[in-house]
Amino acid sequence: MGRQKVRVGIDVGGTFTDAALIDNETFEVIEKMKIPTTHHDPDGVAKGIVQILNQILSSKGVRPEDVTFIAHGTTQATNALLEGDVAKVGIIGMGSGLDGLSARSESNPGDIELAPGKYLHTYHTYLDSKNLTDGQIEAAIDELAGQGAEVIVASEAYSVDDPANELRVVELANRKGIYATGGHEISQLYGLKTRTRTAVVNASLIPKMMETANMTEKSVKNANIQSQLMIMRCDGGVMSIDEVRKRPILTMLSGLAAGVAGALMYEKISDGIFFEVGGTSVDISVIKNGKVMIKNAEVGGHRTYLQSLDVRTLGIAGGSMIKVVGGRITDVGPRSAHIAGKEYEAFTKAENIADPKVRFVSPREGDPAEYAILECADGREYSYTLAGAANILGYVPEGDYARGNQEAALKAWKALADHVGVSVEEAARQVMNIAIDKTMKTVNEMIDDYELDRSFVTLVGGGGSGAVLVPAMAEREGFKSQIANNAPYVSTIGVALAMVKEQLERTVVNPTDEDIKRIRADIVERIVKSGASEDTVEVTIEIDNQKNILRAVATGSTELRSKDLAQEAMSAQDMQTIAASSIDLPVENTMLAAQTGRWSLFAGESVKKSFFGLLKKKSSSVSVLDREGVVRFKKNNVHYAKLSKAATDALNDFLDDNTIYSDANATLPKVFVFYKEKMLDLTGMQTKEQLLSILDIETEMLSAQDEMLVVAYQ
Repeated sequence: MGRQKVRVGIDVGGTFTDAALIDNETFEVIEKMKIPTTHHDPDGVAKGIVQILNQILSSKGVRPEDVTFIAHGTTQATNALLEGDVAKVGIIGMGSGLDGLSARSESNPGDIELAPGKYLHTYHTYLDSKNLTDGQIEAAIDELAGQGAEVIVASEAYSVDDPANELRVVELANRKGIYATGGHEISQLYGLKTRTRTAVVNASLIPKMMETANMTEKSVKNANIQSQLMIMRCDGGVMSIDEVRKRPILTMLSGLAAGVAGALMYEKISDGIFFEVGGTSVDISVIKNGKVMIKNAEVGGHRTYLQSLDVRTLGIAGGSMIKVVGGRITDVGPRSAHIAGKEYEAFTKAENIADPKVRFVSPREGDPAEYAILECADGREYSYTLAGAANILGYVPEGDYARGNQEAALKAWKALADHVGVSVEEAARQVMNIAIDKTMKTVNEMIDDYELDRSFVTLVGGGGSGAVLVPAMAEREGFKSQIANNAPYVSTIGVALAMVKEQLERTVVNPTDEDIKRIRADIVERIVKSGASEDTVEVTIEIDNQKNILRAVATGSTELRSKDLAQEAMSAQDMQTIAASSIDLPVENTMLAAQTGRWSLFAGESVKKSFFGLLKKKSSSVSVLDREGVVRFKKNNVHYAKLSKAATDALNDFLDDNTIYSDANATLPKVFVFYKEKMLDLTGMQTKEQLLSILDIETEMLSAQDEMLVVAYQ
């Protein structure tokens, strides 16, 4: 019998470094552990990664050669930016002729404020790229290094079309032993100002990230693990260490991406809001049609060309302290027990709470002394927390990570309740309501931003304190809710099961079929390089006509990862119930209308025969589910057809039937096509020719009788 193969995920957080060991076949969690993050070790956080890796492998007797995948997520880049712990950057701006005039100023962002009072310092010089010599470049590099630059950024006006000059600068800097990077490596979009700024932020992280990357890589090799070390990206994918060396900025916010990635591994969520609740803060993200929502990240209030999950962070969590002003409970958070250096009242023995008296402290210098703690007869001090309130109100289930000692909490809260003149239950309820009000403000914004249907949304709790906030909020606001499987380790699991993801953007006016084929080939090559197994790669092409952007996004599984996590297929009846609920129809009016590959299309429909009599023209509410029972598409007033690849005439007729003709032009419908494992989004297409040409490229692997579900709407 073959030995068990495992995947290892390591998540480096501000307080703890976590690791999880996962069976590569069944995705079962075999082992999980936490150790304090080694910020103060001479080897930094890499030391903790080495320690926990050795511990977790030896705890289960796993041999290094049985590790098929290893990845780690880190908050290092984010923390470096927040704390201003970044390298000084020298910028060589380049351009020629008329472009040169604007390039000089646009390639010079000055000092960038990262956080109040924390700056990223830059030095700038400008070269005319018309007859550029190596001598001029070397002189410019020496000049910037002389001023104090530790990393060089080369940024030329149209380098996305021809990066040759940027590459020359990078090579000459590297020869001098200086880290360097070019704007074209970060983004292929025009817009020198934003591209330069993104490249500068990226460059400022390189020296620090390189230290950690090199040490971590060395320790993985020293442990005799053959598998290449992967690092989590801010958009939920992973990349190789070589990529981190070039683009460390992509690891920014990756700790946030890992949590929701881990939750999606186990939870079947079509539309939901995910809360990763820790001790000090909660990270909130949106899942729509089974996918996590993404936006452009901002650094110090400036937009960058960095796509990251749309995650919003609030200072509400398990350890949030309680403010009391004028004998009334007025606020919860943002300070936490952890920051005040106090233990939680709910995680101690009841006998330790002896003769409690309420006292007020300021957790950090400059904070008002309005945060309530309790002092006991023997001088021990505990903080009042949101976790205490949730345990008193009975929201935290038996066996949950955040389940505390209810008796201790009740004794502690008696003093606070007396101080504000209400019952213990009422005091806990007031605290919980304040926390829910603050969180719901953000939740409502996100529901509106992404046009979610409230009746179909599920709130999902993750992190160690998920049960402290989510069940109470769902109950009060009338949402469905669940706590994610393995919630306290959800980030680590997300890292261990990560996929590979790549994105390429180009500025192209009216893209031709040739442009589309080229970007598609380039992205497939890039993602396979990053460690994806080629036959799992899915590519979506988006065309943004307003900004003239052609975008290709590829996701793929790292080797051996395209498995169905659900061990048994979902029953048709359960699918029907989910579909009906997603389009707000009674179950008996929602029928399974078509199936192919992993897709089941449910519809509540009215049927009209079209003049050919061949195609029934159906106008309906449609919900398309994948085999795990996740809704991946839902809409009203949709027409659909099931066609074989060979039925090109029928497809033409179907598109014509759903195109709106006016004197000026023909308005093509928005089209999605489902076949085999794939959902193809063709909504960006402007002409029928363009649509058919992409469909052709995408389905060239299909045989003539393979079937597709085509969905169209205006």
